[in-house]
Amino acid sequence: MVFGKLLGALKKTREVLTAGLGRLFSLGRKLDEGFLDELEQLLYQSDLGPVGTRIVDDLKAAYRQRQIKETAEVPAFLRRQLIGMLAGCEAPLVRAASAPTVILVVGVNGAGKTTSIAKLARHLQQQGHSVLLGAGDTFRAAAVEQLTLWAERMHVPIVKQATGADPAAVAFDAVSAAVARKVDYLILDTAGRLHTQKNLMTELEKIVRVVKKQLPDAPHETLLVLDGTTGQNAIRQASEFARSAPVTGLILAKMDGTAKGGAVFGIRSVLPVPVKFLGVGEGLDDLEPFRVEAYVDAILDFGQLDARHQKA
Repeated sequence: MVFGKLLGALKKTREVLTAGLGRLFSLGRKLDEGFLDELEQLLYQSDLGPVGTRIVDDLKAAYRQRQIKETAEVPAFLRRQLIGMLAGCEAPLVRAASAPTVILVVGVNGAGKTTSIAKLARHLQQQGHSVLLGAGDTFRAAAVEQLTLWAERMHVPIVKQATGADPAAVAFDAVSAAVARKVDYLILDTAGRLHTQKNLMTELEKIVRVVKKQLPDAPHETLLVLDGTTGQNAIRQASEFARSAPVTGLILAKMDGTAKGGAVFGIRSVLPVPVKFLGVGEGLDDLEPFRVEAYVDAILDFGQLDARHQKA
């Protein structure tokens, strides 16, 4: 099941939150300021950070106004608040009015960008679409080689040039090929050096200009890949890219390897664009379209919380 994969991927985050809340409930705690302070600390540990503080502030206000009177009401309140904070976060990939749809993929080295591109290509393949890859991360031979291996494994064509070639030239060739071959989707990789380097952002702008010369309405999506294991660092990267690139959506990679799955909320606070996909494992098929309610339920096992409270 899709939800089963997501549930497994976010196990570490869920254990931090659910175990902590379960401990509060099992002690038979009353809903008071002390309970709320401990709740705030738990949310912070899950990398919700300031967002967790905001949720608890709202909960404290509801408690003082007697809208919520006991701990049994806390899980449902948390769920409503978390879902509400992700309003507008769920959206499908944009599809161009006429093929090809061009997807530009950006992100720093080590974030899981190349593997996420392969997973995205597989996802589109499984929907019956034709896909072409463009190996635009020409500064790293390993990036081109890795993407080529993925392309061969999936039987997806790839446009590439020698290491050190102009990424914009690769983009030009890839768009030309996508148009000529009438493929449904072109996924363009880009250089992944430090997000603080101005020359990298200048290169991205050049790629976009080259793409637009051939397809004025492209790129149709610019997806930023962030490493879910880096927590607050991912939030800083999102902020940097938001200032420098026209990001339209996010892919959060490596969500199965972190106890910081709550970083989605912090990322959204600095880059309010949809989360398109979550990387939930190492396999080609381990990329899931983001669903708000499924995500919230996967980081907080509300059924388990209710059961623990009933036993208390």
